Amino acid sequence: MRVFRKTRGARARGAGRPRPAVLRRLRAGGLGAPWTRWSRGGPRRPRRGRFLPWSARAPHAPGFPDRLPRTVRVLLGCVPGLAAVLALVMCAATVDRTQTEPARPSAARPAAAHPGPRPPIVPRSKWLDAASTHAQPAPRYDDRVVAVFVHHTDSPNGYDCADAPRIIRDLYAGQTGAKDWDDIGYNFLVDRCGTIYEGRAGGIDRPVTGAHTQGFNHRTAGVAAIGTFTSGTPVPRAMTDAIARLVAWKLGISDTDPRATVRLRSSNSLSRFAAGTSAALPTVAGHNAAFMTTCPGAALTGRLPAIRDEAARLQGR
Repeated sequence: MRVFRKTRGARARGAGRPRPAVLRRLRAGGLGAPWTRWSRGGPRRPRRGRFLPWSARAPHAPGFPDRLPRTVRVLLGCVPGLAAVLALVMCAATVDRTQTEPARPSAARPAAAHPGPRPPIVPRSKWLDAASTHAQPAPRYDDRVVAVFVHHTDSPNGYDCADAPRIIRDLYAGQTGAKDWDDIGYNFLVDRCGTIYEGRAGGIDRPVTGAHTQGFNHRTAGVAAIGTFTSGTPVPRAMTDAIARLVAWKLGISDTDPRATVRLRSSNSLSRFAAGTSAALPTVAGHNAAFMTTCPGAALTGRLPAIRDEAARLQGR
């Protein structure tokens, strides 16, 4: 504890000279403690070894009751000193932490090494009107898309491309009506003129879990070519080029090579692989690679190698 003293007047020097009156007052307990009243000769200095601040020992100090128990006065007198020590410790710790622990930069998501350009995609609002919409649960998502399954819709080929929205709406009605699905199963659809349409709800740039390939709907996207492409049926070049652009962009998000092979785990034994089996499949595969079906037809299946190569070229591989 430190004791501070203030005086008024001056002491006379030399023998025989009268001493002027000297007034003094004291303060103990730090710079924040109150001063005592001015008095002749002043109050006595606290004896060494007594750890009571003046504010606790002087009953006339402002702000303190005259009759507090000694224990309470001791505790109250110690509070300012303890608070000061605590503040100094916290300040020192903060300074040390600032010097030794520089701010860590936030982890940025790495960009894909081989992104494909995003093609124009017609939103589902262009083919699905309010009168045709069914109530459906919230979309489900996977962590990413690492494969694309190509389908055909098994519908007539000689349609006018301007009629494609109605065709997609009819497919939606059949799947959500007779089949009792919650939404159209395909993530995307492509017409004979090369126009790409958004299918299943959830966001075209997100890994929406589809309902297109039994046993392998997770981490995959389903693309349906509008028409029927059995053996000997011409497949429009505009359609296959659009599928390649879509594949390059969608797989580019996860930096997946369209010419590669990926391992996918079957979730349903009705597929070509028992549930729980890890199957090695092309990253761009026909529906028939994972399920017992002729979809997407022999003609379109035969075009898949060219689609893979074009998608890889668009990714810059």
